[in-house]
Amino acid sequence: MATTTSNVDVPEPRAVVEFLGVDLGVTNLASDSDGRRYSGSEVKNVRWRNRKLRARLQAKQTRSAKRRLKKLAGGESRFARHVNHCISKQIVATAKGTGGGIRMEELKGIRTRVKVRPGQRGVLHSWGFWQLRQMIAYKAALAGVLVELVDPHNTSRTCSKCGHCEKGNRGNQSKFRCRSCGREAHADINAAEHIRQGRSKEAERDAAENRLSHSFRFRRLSAVLTSPRL
Repeated sequence: MATTTSNVDVPEPRAVVEFLGVDLGVTNLASDSDGRRYSGSEVKNVRWRNRKLRARLQAKQTRSAKRRLKKLAGGESRFARHVNHCISKQIVATAKGTGGGIRMEELKGIRTRVKVRPGQRGVLHSWGFWQLRQMIAYKAALAGVLVELVDPHNTSRTCSKCGHCEKGNRGNQSKFRCRSCGREAHADINAAEHIRQGRSKEAERDAAENRLSHSFRFRRLSAVLTSPRL
């Protein structure tokens, strides 16, 4: 049954078996488990030029410089929003076209969790991780595409083929080579595939509750079996 929000009909998400894994990043704004990478080089170049221009304008401290700074900030924000719109539209279209859902990382604390070189910190903190994820979630809801969030822990270090997790698996930003099975792949694509295979946070919680319940029942059964007969 569809729900209506702000005069927009939102269909119930379809039941799915397969998912499209999506990894969000800095060098590649997004990568999916089908092997597509959405480069962030254009956004990076625009922001790099704007950062240098902003520094010159701030040093002037004139009225015209302040007006220019305000206009610069608005243009950069609109450009980033347009890029995120295009990426999210294509990701949702891909998932809908295959009848699958979308799996992404839980982004809470990503700005403190992601490690980047000092020169990249400005890029990390200026790019809208949340905006892109929200656009994907919003467009997916309108398209009836299920979205699940998975635990991001060790996504970049875990082999999507054998599950081996080690810091040395990630040689650099782009290369992934598993030290256990030898799998080689682009690091972002490997991460996206690992996300595709992952379970949602809700599924992880249910599994943990089931393990706890099973453990409790096992302890009770063991106590009964080992207790002396009266």
